Amino acid sequence: MNAMPEIALGPVLFNWQPEAWRDFYFRIADAAPVATVYVGETICSKRAPLFSEYFETAIERLQRGGKTVILSTLGQVVQKTDRNLIDSICSVEELPVEANDVSALHALRGRPHYGGPMLNIYNGESLRFLAERGMRGVCVPAELSATTLAALCAVASELGVTIEAQVFGRISLALSARCYHARAHNRTKDSCLFVCENDPDGLELSTLDAHSFLVINGIQTMSHSYLNLIGELPELQRMGVSRFRLSPHSCDMVQVAGIFHAVLKQTLAVEEAAAQLGALTPRATFANGFYYGKPGHTWQSASPA
Repeated sequence: MNAMPEIALGPVLFNWQPEAWRDFYFRIADAAPVATVYVGETICSKRAPLFSEYFETAIERLQRGGKTVILSTLGQVVQKTDRNLIDSICSVEELPVEANDVSALHALRGRPHYGGPMLNIYNGESLRFLAERGMRGVCVPAELSATTLAALCAVASELGVTIEAQVFGRISLALSARCYHARAHNRTKDSCLFVCENDPDGLELSTLDAHSFLVINGIQTMSHSYLNLIGELPELQRMGVSRFRLSPHSCDMVQVAGIFHAVLKQTLAVEEAAAQLGALTPRATFANGFYYGKPGHTWQSASPA
């Protein structure tokens, strides 16, 4: 039997001002119909100290708001500061941890934990291997097709592992040792002066003929389009997906969460929900191609939009 569906909010991937970061989580705690919230720096260890002053306060506020808080680790280890940050997150025993890099799995061995989308779990054997070592849930990579996802859900059901899928927001495509943001402004990674804070939803890139292409976020390459699986929620539920992740952006995420929650509760039609999402994110282009085994930036008309 499938678990009751719930909305989850992934970690903030961008470098927001510390007070904006704090206020975002305060509002989520007070007003968003989300059950689980992931908190932690997943992209650049240099950013973590910027909001450390508000880290515990934000978690306490979320918990008072009835949210389950899961700590997220970095998605890549390049230098000692990265490793130290992962170790510090994994050392917190009071809260569950989502591993986004295999180095975190070593620190979490023997302890129940979760797997993030950057772990790239693509098949049932990988899931089985990790579940035997304490993984209780996993957010699958956004590039999985429906066919592959259904196969993973079948294995997860046998293992008692929760399957989570991202259903809204820009997709993480790759991480690099170099900082694209710094290089775009003729700076080095060590002397970036946190220039990524100027782009709360990432720095948009264009091709030579001025077509929108990708987005950069520090060392991260992201899709330009926003993943939007509002129309696929019923099918995802039937597969066995029970947690639906929204990736935070600078739009009104409380309203975004409310729209997805209403569709899950069947109190809002998919067509109307899609229209409301479009109004909330007028500059965004929606995509769902990966789900249908097509190029990820495309929109497939099999789902209402």
